[in-house]
Amino acid sequence: MTTIESGALDTATVNKIAADLYQAERDRKPIGTLTDAYPNMTIPDAYAIQLEGIRLRRANGSNIMGWKVGLTSKAMQKALGVDQPDFGHLLDHTRIENGGVIDGADFIAPRVEPEVGFELKSDLRGPGVTVAQVMDATSYLVPALEVIDSRIADWKIKLCDTISDNASCGRFVFSQQRTKPDGIDLSLIGMNFYVNDDLVGTATSAAVVGNPAEAVAWLANILAPYGHYLAAGQVVMPGSLVAMVPALPGTRFRADFDHLGSVEVSAK
Repeated sequence: MTTIESGALDTATVNKIAADLYQAERDRKPIGTLTDAYPNMTIPDAYAIQLEGIRLRRANGSNIMGWKVGLTSKAMQKALGVDQPDFGHLLDHTRIENGGVIDGADFIAPRVEPEVGFELKSDLRGPGVTVAQVMDATSYLVPALEVIDSRIADWKIKLCDTISDNASCGRFVFSQQRTKPDGIDLSLIGMNFYVNDDLVGTATSAAVVGNPAEAVAWLANILAPYGHYLAAGQVVMPGSLVAMVPALPGTRFRADFDHLGSVEVSAK
């Protein structure tokens, strides 16, 4: 990985925090707010922690399946009190099949959000990636749900907390319905979000920085200084269209997207 700028934390501290977060995920026991314990933590520190956490998971058999962009909608930024996006890794063991089940025993405080997923057919390497290049590299658009979870107690997080915690990744769900992007205006995809058949949110895809492909381009470009890129065959979650909803036992979540179809998951 290419170092983009120095952080405030030394390597031993970065590694300790990453190990603590990984242990919290495995034990389902949250830890305290990192930015309270380490008030001098910087964004480069937080990404260093995230990358060390991914190294630990890969050493234990997980593989990178794709990427997520978080905090791209005003609703999500307001919910968590931040003013910029972040990114995280999607690992193969975190995928749930469409219509599958969120087992509450696997999480601390899970929440669900609807997204327009991307499947890539060619690499996207920053810097300088454009929306047009994202569209050319996309094989399919897919209705998706992300299950986010925080290893920080009570979701008391700031930007560096969620970045360190792999952008609060938990699980993700991709529909079997896959649509080629040809002729689709990604700023105008309507979406209705239901919990137990009650409409709890509605939005268009413009809620994600005006166009979800903009978020994918941002991701490809911000990854470049870290020595990473979006690879053919990977999937990308570009951010939620609406505010997250708690995944309480006995709830069922469904997102219906214009042109793309539907995706659903239940919680127990």
